[in-house]
Amino acid sequence: MDVSQNLQNNNASPEALPLTDSVQEALAIAKRGVEELLIESEFAQKLARSEKTGMPLRIKLGLDPTAPDLHLGHTVVLNKMRQLQNLGHTVIFLIGDFTSMIGDPSGRNVTRPPLTREQIEENARTYFAQASLVLDASRTEIRYNSEWSDPLGARGMIQLAAKYTVARILEREDFTKRFKAGTPISVHELLYPLMQGYDSVALKSDLELGGTDQKFNLLVGRELQKHYGQEPQCILTMPLLEGLDGVEKMSKSKGNYVGITEPANTMFAKLMSISDTMMWRYYDLLSFRSMAEIAQFKKEVEGGRNPRDIKVLFAQEIVARFHSQKAAEDALADFNNRARGGIPDDIPAVSVSGAPLGIGQLLKQANLCTSTSEALRMVEQGGVRLDGAAISDKALKVEAGTFVLQVGKRKFARVTLS
Repeated sequence: MDVSQNLQNNNASPEALPLTDSVQEALAIAKRGVEELLIESEFAQKLARSEKTGMPLRIKLGLDPTAPDLHLGHTVVLNKMRQLQNLGHTVIFLIGDFTSMIGDPSGRNVTRPPLTREQIEENARTYFAQASLVLDASRTEIRYNSEWSDPLGARGMIQLAAKYTVARILEREDFTKRFKAGTPISVHELLYPLMQGYDSVALKSDLELGGTDQKFNLLVGRELQKHYGQEPQCILTMPLLEGLDGVEKMSKSKGNYVGITEPANTMFAKLMSISDTMMWRYYDLLSFRSMAEIAQFKKEVEGGRNPRDIKVLFAQEIVARFHSQKAAEDALADFNNRARGGIPDDIPAVSVSGAPLGIGQLLKQANLCTSTSEALRMVEQGGVRLDGAAISDKALKVEAGTFVLQVGKRKFARVTLS
C-alpha cells in the first residue's frame, strides 16, 4: 500500500454537508489544470463548511528561496493560489528560510548542498516581490518557517522526529532509489519532510499546494496534523509546465523559458512562438480567464477563427500581468512590425572597435552570437542581416559606421563600428 493510500485510509470523513452550486463552482476552479487533489471529497466538505460558517480556508504554499528569479513555470502553482484567493480564502506565502538550510532532496539522486543564511536572505529579498506580480499582496499572509522551527531546539526536534518512522520516510521514491543504489543519504535530509510537514501544523493549514515532486512532503503534513490533534489538510499538486519547445519542462538551463522579469517585447514574442496545440495547455495553467471563456475560444478556433488571434490575447494577458496593459499593446505592435520585417524600437546600442572587422568577429563582439563559429554558421544559414539586407559572405569585412545587425528573428543590435 503506498503512503497516499495509507494516509487516506487513516482519516475519517468530516461531517457531510450539502454541496451548493457555489461550492461546486469553487471546487471546479480549484481542480482546473491540477495534477491531483487529495482528498477531493474532504476538500469539498471544507469548502462547504467555509461557506456555511463564513470562515475562509487557510491555504498554504511553501517555497524555499533557492534562487532569486522566477519564470512562468514557477507561476503555475502561484496562479492556483491566486484563483483560490479570489474565492475569498486566506493564502499563506511561506518562505522556507529554515528548510532552505537543510536543502530539499525531492527528486534528487544526490545530497543537495544546503544554502547559507546569507544566500537565503539575498534570494528572499526579491522572492515575494516577484510572487506579488501574481498574488494580491494586500491579501496575502507572508510567513517564514524559522518563526516556529528555530524555537523547537534539540528537544523539540527529537519529539517531532518521534512522530514518524524511518520506514515511512524511506517510502519516498527518491530515497528508495538512493538507498537501493547505495548512494549516501544524510540524516538531515530525512528531517526535511518532517520540517515541511510541521509547517502545516504551525499554520493550521486546510490545503497545501505544491508541484508533483512535492506529493510525499505534503502528505507528511497531513499525518503530522493528526498527531497534533488537527484536522488533516488536503493537498493539491500542479503539473510541471512544458517550455517553449513543448517537450521539456520549462527551465532556464534548457533555454525554453519565459522569465517573468524579461522585457515585455521579449516575453510577447516568446509566447507567440508556442504551438497552436500547446497554447491551450498554457491557457489552462497560466491564464486568469474563466473556463467558459477558454471553451468559447476553442469553439471559435474549431469554427475557423485563426488560432493566432487567440494566442495574441493570451500573450497580451501575460505581458499585461507582469508589465502593464500599455506594454502589452506596444509589444503587439512591435511583434507585428518585426513580422513585416521592421526593426524593433528597443534594440540595444553597441559600440565596437577594430574596423574593418570580419562579420564573425563583429557578431560576437556585438553579443549577437556566443562565438565566431556560431556567427559564421548563422551567416551560412542565411540568418544574418545588415540594415535589412541578408549577408551570405562569411569573409565579409564590415567598414566603420552605424548600422543595425540582426541574427535570426529576435536578436537585434544597433552597432557603431569604429
